[in-house]
Amino acid sequence: MQNSQYSPADIETAHYQHWEQQGYFQPHMDLGKPAFSIQLPPPNVTGTLHMGHAFNQTIMDGLTRYHRMKGENVCWVPGSDHAGIATQIVVERQLAEQGVSRHDLGREAFLNKVWEWKAVSGGTITEQMRRVGCSVDWTREYFTMDERRAAVVNEVFVRLFEQGLIYRGKRLVNWDPVLGTAVSDLEVESVEEQGQMWHIRYPLASNPAEAVIVATTRPETLLGDVAVAVNPEDERYAHLIGQELLLPLTGRRIPVIADEYVEKDFGTGCVKITPAHDFNDYEVGKRHRTPLINVFDLSAKVLAAAEVFSFSGEAQSGFALPQAYAGLDRFAARKQMLADLEAQGLLAEVKPHTLMTPKGDRTGSVIEPMLTSQWFVAMNAAPCDSAHPEPESEFTGMSLAQKAKHAVDSGQVRFIPENWVNTYNQWMNNIQDWCISRQLWWGHQIPAWYDENGRIYVARNHNEAQKQAGVGVVLTRDEDVLDTWFSSALVPFSTLGWPNDTAELKAFLPSNVLVTGYEIIFFWVARMIMMTTHFTGKVPFKDVYIHGMVRDHEGKKMSKSEGNVIDPVDLIDGIDLENLLVKRTTGLRRPERAPQVKKDTEKLFPAGIPVFGADALRFTMASYASLGRSINFDFKRAEGYRNFCNKLWNASRFVLMNVDGHDCGQDESAPLAYSFIDQWIISRLQQVESAVTEALDTYRFDMAAQTLYEFVWNEYCDWYLELAKVQLQGGCPTTQRTTRRTLVRVLEVILRLLHPIMPFITETLWQTIAPLANAKHSSSIMLAAWPVANPARFVQAALDKMARLQDLIGAVRNLRGEMGLAPGIKAPLFVEGGSELAELLPYVPMMARLTEASLVATLPESEDAPVAVCQGARLLLKVEVDKVAETARLSKEAEKLQKAMDKISAKLEKPGYTDKAPAHLVAKDRAELAELQDKMAKISSQLQKYRS
Repeated sequence: MQNSQYSPADIETAHYQHWEQQGYFQPHMDLGKPAFSIQLPPPNVTGTLHMGHAFNQTIMDGLTRYHRMKGENVCWVPGSDHAGIATQIVVERQLAEQGVSRHDLGREAFLNKVWEWKAVSGGTITEQMRRVGCSVDWTREYFTMDERRAAVVNEVFVRLFEQGLIYRGKRLVNWDPVLGTAVSDLEVESVEEQGQMWHIRYPLASNPAEAVIVATTRPETLLGDVAVAVNPEDERYAHLIGQELLLPLTGRRIPVIADEYVEKDFGTGCVKITPAHDFNDYEVGKRHRTPLINVFDLSAKVLAAAEVFSFSGEAQSGFALPQAYAGLDRFAARKQMLADLEAQGLLAEVKPHTLMTPKGDRTGSVIEPMLTSQWFVAMNAAPCDSAHPEPESEFTGMSLAQKAKHAVDSGQVRFIPENWVNTYNQWMNNIQDWCISRQLWWGHQIPAWYDENGRIYVARNHNEAQKQAGVGVVLTRDEDVLDTWFSSALVPFSTLGWPNDTAELKAFLPSNVLVTGYEIIFFWVARMIMMTTHFTGKVPFKDVYIHGMVRDHEGKKMSKSEGNVIDPVDLIDGIDLENLLVKRTTGLRRPERAPQVKKDTEKLFPAGIPVFGADALRFTMASYASLGRSINFDFKRAEGYRNFCNKLWNASRFVLMNVDGHDCGQDESAPLAYSFIDQWIISRLQQVESAVTEALDTYRFDMAAQTLYEFVWNEYCDWYLELAKVQLQGGCPTTQRTTRRTLVRVLEVILRLLHPIMPFITETLWQTIAPLANAKHSSSIMLAAWPVANPARFVQAALDKMARLQDLIGAVRNLRGEMGLAPGIKAPLFVEGGSELAELLPYVPMMARLTEASLVATLPESEDAPVAVCQGARLLLKVEVDKVAETARLSKEAEKLQKAMDKISAKLEKPGYTDKAPAHLVAKDRAELAELQDKMAKISSQLQKYRS
């Protein structure tokens, strides 16, 4: 320890570089020892890590370091995700600032630009992880678009296709008109908005003077109507079922059909059915074998001619749409159509209506259900025979959905907390086929080729596809790419050498735990279970630890839109206000928020963010890691744990100053004499070792952090270090040697217990402390053995004696307070009690600021000084009291107490209060009043003595 002051910047970077260079993060690959592995949820390559990543990675690194210290074969696999949609948006925005579009560049040049962006952004992420202290095996780092992963993606796609589990079909999907691609249900946010419900007249074909009223929130889709549905039990419309209506604005005839989907009491009880532009209508249309009429192009503009398909995907004869709307955006078309309906007397009524509008989570654009040709993974079909059958296991022959369900139902995959199983099962029980194609350029291009007749050839590469098609057949590759989550779903085995039978697959699959947030249970967790069980016969992980979300200090979700995102490195290094304001307001997705963001930032950080260091940040995160609870990040809490680091540093300096150059008991043959004080701290250490181990084994990082904080600060620093001074100053050589041995050995174990959470400061201190404790059997604390409690070192009698000593010292301190003694005033203590107190009294003067503490048969007479009672003993501080001054002080104190008592009494005596107020509040008031009355009684007794 060269520095007298704790400075995170001086120790953190150097330690990390040394650890990485020495290869400490790599598994030892001794397959005879237990293995522990974690897959890092790959952060998107689009930007930088945020506080959620820091929280997630603190837990993972804590587990990794803990199991590494247990001697296990530990592998933490890092990587990043290519994030198809998000990354393409980022790069397209950059190009737009230069007045260039991706179409101007062409696909190949655009992809080169994306790879350039990845090189910059990916480097930022890995540097941030290093700063947080993540002990990942960087030699195994992957990127979901790297060459190795691309080969696995193609292999998996081909095998699933051969097994009949991937198919291409024309289906209704969520379409983002801004992105120009299909998106998953999970990427659609339903936003409550105030809209309108339009009531439109649909005339009867047989009698145009008569009409049914149809209520709709999307009149622009009217052009694609194929029917009007009514409930079969609705007597109002029973006579119309089977008749035809004239579709407004078109004159096209559509039937009235009966379907239980229609709610009689909603709207008018008549529902327009547009199966090519509504998911519910799609199911109704399928039941009634209607055609599918698409009226929008892929940018959500009205087509000149409708496209018509059957539910089998076959194209049928289309027809012209009204030219007045052709080429109009859907919302412009809505406006024009409503005007025309009103002009024709067909708009019956308009009512305000609250509706849930589906919007793309990336663009905010309104999602349009669109009939398009896409690639799908079948969720509920059993695999067919193929050249590459499934591996033999209990999952063989099940559908992908059944595999995912069985893995959890059988207990092979466990959710922590357990309640997330219900969320998982609810989604799995209603799962639909997975649309895996995206109309993007950035991503894994689908390994399928088409000949001039539209025949499909799925293959691992162009040469293989050409062999299937035959010589001379011209092939064109499918331009679509795969959903980002397709390649992510393969991570558990694609990163361990599959399809080869590697030592890594044997050792690290399944991994021990997946540490993640609840928001990707469906995106990623379920799909990893499906793919891994299908291709390896094993589950991907044993435990899924679901942690809460990190929110800002007010409980708001951290987002770039709000401008409340904090870079974890800014907490580690600190950042001045000016640069913090720039970071928070630059690139806001809602620039109009900039003034408020600036104001909020200046209020919260008037001088910027101070230097906390990685250890304090990690300890803060660990303290928040209770099961499943979301976190409001409190900077004051981080400041408190920065103080904890400083406390640990100063305690270590104190120990070194008192043991440097002295015998610390390394010689095991030298005599030792453990006092009950030494036995107490050693016994408490055994309890802490057990508690911290249990907490880490059950993912209760909050309990581990709390246990260590209280033990280090309250017991080791505030009690043992102070009591050790008595033994070092007044004990015999054997007692002093024993005390020094206990000081360094307990501190050395503390450092090992803290290491998984606070790696940097513990490494620095351990390198100096461990040799003194005769415990430096490895080159780094991260390779040192994890502490294991020894029941033989637990002495209950020592804990009991220490409890009596603490009570005694507490009583003396209270007595000093009752007498109003200033901290600098020392006085002798007389104790009237049993001989068992003799062992305790030598420690009391230093802890209670006394000149001495004497055990006497009878207390000396003193009319003025109060007497305290503790565990049957009577205590007296012999102090010459200035009666006049003490009377004035006690009178002032009595006056304050009386005011407080009067206030509570008035509250309790208020008519109706005790009957109407919550019982716990009344009880609290009465308890507080009783406490004040007790204090008043003692003061009154003292005043009576001084005045008599």
